[in-house]
Amino acid sequence: MKIISWNIDSLNAALTGSSDRALLTRELLKNLAGMKAEIIAIQETKLPTTGMNAKQETALKEIFPDYRVDFVSSEPPARKGYAGTMMLYRENCGIAIDRPKIGAPDTMDSEGRIITLETADFYLVCVYTPNAGDGLKRLKERQEWDIKFKEYLQELDKKKPVISCGDFNVAHEEIDLANPASNHFSAGFTDEERAGFTELLKGGFVDSFRYINGDIKDKYSWWSQRIKTSKTNNSGWRIDYFIVSERIKDKVKKSDMIDSGARADHAPIFIEF
Repeated sequence: MKIISWNIDSLNAALTGSSDRALLTRELLKNLAGMKAEIIAIQETKLPTTGMNAKQETALKEIFPDYRVDFVSSEPPARKGYAGTMMLYRENCGIAIDRPKIGAPDTMDSEGRIITLETADFYLVCVYTPNAGDGLKRLKERQEWDIKFKEYLQELDKKKPVISCGDFNVAHEEIDLANPASNHFSAGFTDEERAGFTELLKGGFVDSFRYINGDIKDKYSWWSQRIKTSKTNNSGWRIDYFIVSERIKDKVKKSDMIDSGARADHAPIFIEF
C-alpha cells in the first residue's frame, strides 16, 4: 500500500489558476496521480465551507478519476477560505470518514484541520497543525493543540493502528532544518513545539522517515517562498511527517519526500507498507 500526503497551499489555485505557480502545482498533481497511491491526503486546501465549485470538481476528477473525495473546510467562527483538509481514496479503502473536533482552543476546531479515514485495518488521520504564527502569538494555543491531538490519536490507537500524516508545522530535531542555530525562536522550531512533538512520539508513535532513513541529512519537505534562493540552496525544513503506531513500524518499507522540482513551499511525501 502507498499513501501520499501534501500541503498544497490552495487547491483552488492549483485546479483553476493560470499563474506559473499554479501550473507547477497542477503538473505535480498529475505526477502524484501517476504514482497510483491508494490514498492521497491533502492539507491547506483553502476551500470554502461548501467545498469545490463545479469547475474545480471537474478538474480534480480529470486528474484523479478513480478516487472518492471527502473534505472538511473552515467554518464560522473561523475565517473563510482558511486551512482545510481533504482525503482522496480508492473505493475499496474506506469504511468511514470523520471530521473530528478535539477540544482545541480558539477557533482551531473550526478550521478544518483534521479529516480521518477509517479502513478495515487502520485509521489514517490527515492533519494540518496550527502554526504558532508571527511573533509566536499563537504558541500557547498551539501547545494546547499538541496535547489534544496526541490524546485523539491515542484514543484511536486503542481500537486499531494509526497512521497520521500531514503538515505538523514543526522541525523536530536540529537535523530537520538547514539552519537550526538561527531559528530557535522561530515558529516551528521553538523548544515548546519540539517538546510537543516529542511527547506525541512518546505517546506510542514513530516518525517513519527517521525510522527508515536514520540520521540522513539535507532532506527537507518545505522551503520558504519568501526567500527566492531557499529551494536552490536547499535551505529547507522537514515539517511534514508520516507517524505510525509503534506496533506497525516494521511494516513500513519506505518513507520519503517526492521531488517537487522548481516549486518552493511544501513537497509531497509518501509512505509504503
